[in-house]
Amino acid sequence: MDIGVLLPTGTAQWGPADDPRELVAFGRQAERAGFSSLFVNDSLISPRIEALTMLAALAPATETVTLGTAALMPFLRRPIQAAQSLASIDLLSGGRLSVAVGAGFPGRFGRPLYTLSEVPWERRFARLDETVALWRALWDGAASFHGEILRFTEVPPTIRPSRAGGPPIWLGGATPAALARTGRTYDGWLPYPPDPADYASGLRSVRKAAADAGRMAEDITPALFISVRIDDDIDSGRRTMDAYAQATYGMPLGELEKIQAVVTGSADQVLERLRRYAAAGVRRAVARLGALDLRSQRDQLERMTDLIPALRTPADRASASEDA
Repeated sequence: MDIGVLLPTGTAQWGPADDPRELVAFGRQAERAGFSSLFVNDSLISPRIEALTMLAALAPATETVTLGTAALMPFLRRPIQAAQSLASIDLLSGGRLSVAVGAGFPGRFGRPLYTLSEVPWERRFARLDETVALWRALWDGAASFHGEILRFTEVPPTIRPSRAGGPPIWLGGATPAALARTGRTYDGWLPYPPDPADYASGLRSVRKAAADAGRMAEDITPALFISVRIDDDIDSGRRTMDAYAQATYGMPLGELEKIQAVVTGSADQVLERLRRYAAAGVRRAVARLGALDLRSQRDQLERMTDLIPALRTPADRASASEDA
């Protein structure tokens, strides 16, 4: 399993004295430490550095890490302008962009954003799929696009990304419809199920949908979004993660754990949980670090760094080594 990290771009993860310009240095530190990717959130729920602006700042400041979104919400942007922005970041990074997309959370977290964007809530999933199809068409040089929802008769020449066909596009979500759409259309899957068994079941559904569509399982990257807090004092770690959940989502940790993958505990406990997800099929994980200021974020980054060698070793081989 490769491990990436979600940058703390939201003000809820900054202390009073923190300078958001430190985020670029944070990304460089993660790259030097061996993290495989740097991801950013995209939301209007709370104040944060805008996702594509952050990736554009990271593109020339890093060299090898994948730059990604977890997850980008295309309905917040005009589709052709978003295609241009994504292609530009892919170019500036030398082809290191991966784009996970979503249609937004249901209820109070998502629906108001559609109102702000002046985009209908109805048919949001069809709109998402069609937006991705439009991007891919433009990245291949199309001068027009005629979908059911999006229709553009004359599109001026647009910038082409670094790679033919554009950056890989992943889908977040684990409903039966999302699993089927991932298998049919997308290049990767980035859910956050609380139980590794649910991940394994969902991945089987994704791969069946892919096979039914004539695609190979290898065409789809199995990824995971997970919140992590490493702390030898279990109670202290849970209190901190609870404060993080309240600051980020306005809900207690106990509620967040019901809907998202969250792990707190010692380094060994976190490693064991991540290995369970690896056994379920995860090959790339994006870790959101449970800390509420940049100094604590860096401390958690260093603690996660210590787990990288073990996570890159197959669990069965690691167990044999420990038994020797």
